[in-house]
Formats: sequence, structure tokens, C-alpha cells
Amino acid sequence: MGRMSLPISLPVDPMLATLVDAIPEGPNFAYEPKWDGFRCIISRDGDRIELGSRGQKPLTVYFPEVVGALTGWLPDGVVLDAELIVRSGVPGAERLDWTALSSRIHPAASRIRMLSEQIPAEAVCFDLLAEGGDDLTGLPWQRRRKRLADLFDALPDNARVHLSRYTTDLTKARHWFVEFEGAGLDGLVSKRLDSAYLPGKRGWLKTKHKRTADAVAIGYRVHKRGHGVGSLLLGLYDPDGRLIPVGGIGSFSDRMRDELETELQPLLQRDADGDPVRIEKPRSRFSSSKDQAALALEPSLVVEVAFDQLEGSRFRHAVQLVRFRPDRQADSCLLEQVERAPSYDLSQVLTD
Repeated sequence: MGRMSLPISLPVDPMLATLVDAIPEGPNFAYEPKWDGFRCIISRDGDRIELGSRGQKPLTVYFPEVVGALTGWLPDGVVLDAELIVRSGVPGAERLDWTALSSRIHPAASRIRMLSEQIPAEAVCFDLLAEGGDDLTGLPWQRRRKRLADLFDALPDNARVHLSRYTTDLTKARHWFVEFEGAGLDGLVSKRLDSAYLPGKRGWLKTKHKRTADAVAIGYRVHKRGHGVGSLLLGLYDPDGRLIPVGGIGSFSDRMRDELETELQPLLQRDADGDPVRIEKPRSRFSSSKDQAALALEPSLVVEVAFDQLEGSRFRHAVQLVRFRPDRQADSCLLEQVERAPSYDLSQVLTD
């Protein structure tokens, strides 16, 4: 059999979702778990398998074990929309591990090989854009999903490639929203049954978990403009009384960046010579040539922030400022008091 040409052009901008406060209701919606990994367009063109990121950057080289799992399994001419994930934990108590997934992007080939064996990734597929010479992007979601399910039914089970679950039952979707968070998922994606696939457009709806926590401002980095707060660094106290870095806030207006820098000056820690104490950030493969140091603050300012999940002792994503809390004592901001979802086994999410 000859090589099948792809009926759509690559790279493809993945279809996106608009954030909404509540799970939408109605008979015209399908609900899927929201996988918190690397968005990935998987394609096979002849013998060539490609993993493309949301930003159209190639991921293929970083995940040889996923490419290997697709080789000889994925039919020629297929383009899938998927999420790359890494799981951690003992069997029966597994969850998504964003930190481990992030560590997979590394420039050294030897390191890539080692990581692919030590913390292997998997692909969770939720849409089918092309198959059998057909461009499916113009079809309604329910027809694309039917062909995606038929494709998986025709293929042998693959330990590294999964078909994502969905439901049209709102009650079940609401249970998923609560339960699946304990496995590291961060919400639901709602899709209209009659919706076409719109590359780069926000045609889906997403509902994410949002919580608030009080944290201590422990330092700040100067904005790249050379003045103003670029990011405010946060900490929480662990059970031993140590102030642990947990993440930061980076989204401020230019006016607030300058105002906040002025307000933080009295809180700057200073050495014997009166110079600001600097917090040195360890160099990493993601560091630029720019200075990564931050200015340390006396741990007295309490900030209320909105976040989605706390993974280990770090907020998984950037948090948002809610308000400053002059009424709170810094030593009351405890890591153990931050709300966490009850544990739920990731394998149960992956099993229909």
C-alpha cells in the first residue's frame, strides 16, 4: 500500500476553550476531563510521526517512548488532538505529575533517553482531525468522536495511548469535576455536540477549580523594564516552621507594578552595608542569561491569592492576586491549611 498524504496541513493550531464559572447545562453538551499536561497534535504521515505543541513547537524529540508506542500502531494519515501526561504514585494512588512532565524538556539527548525510561509519558486522545484521507475538522464533534472511538476499537490496546472519557450526563460530569481533581486534573471541558473543529479558536468551554489561600510575600523580582515589580514571590510555613517558597504572582498592571515596588521598599531585607539582600535562584536549563536573583522581603506582608491546585509544596500554575491582608499574621499562613482535593486514582480516570 502506498503512502497516504495528510488531508490537512501541518502544523495545526489546537482548538481552545474559554473559561467559564460553571459547568454549562443543556442537552447539546458533551463533558470531558480537563487533562493538565502538554497539549499535543499527533500526526502520522507515512513513516513520520510528529508530536506538535500548542505553540507549534516540535515535541517529538523529547518523548521517544510516545513516538515508539505510536510507531506500528497508529495508522498512516491520522491526525489526533491529545494531551501528553506523566503519572506518579503507587498503583491505586496515581495522579498527574506536572513537575515531572515539565522536567522532560531537556536539550541533552542522553538525558532525554534516561528520562523517557525513568518518568515515561503517555498520550490521552480526545479528538480526531484526519483519518483515511478525510479532513474531519468540519464535521460535528459527535461524528468526530464516533470515528475516534471506532479507530481505537480497531486497534490493539496500547499502554501509552489512551482514549479520553466523556459523558453527556450533567450529573456525572459534576461528580467527575469533584472526584477527578484528586487525581491531579483541573476541571472539565464542555463541547457542543454539533461543533466543528476550529483551529486556534476558543470554541469550547472550560470550568476549572478555583480556591484561595493566604500566603506570605517573601521577595520580588524587578520587571524587565528595569523598574516596578515583575513578580511577587510567595511562601508558606511548613510544620517545622520553615518558610517554603510556593510560587508567585506575575500579572500586574504597569501602574500597580510601580506602586507596589514603592510600597515594598520598607520591607526590603538589608545586609550590614545597607544593601538589599538577594534571593539567588538556582540556574536551570530554562534560565536565560538575565539575572535570576530576587530581592528578599521581611516576611510580614500577607497576600490572598486564587489558585487551582497545590502540587506538593508548590502552586501548580501562576496564582492571581485577590487582595492584601493586613489583618492576617504571617506566621498563620501554613502549608498544611491550604485546601487540597481528596485523593483519587488516575487509573480510574483513564478507565471507562
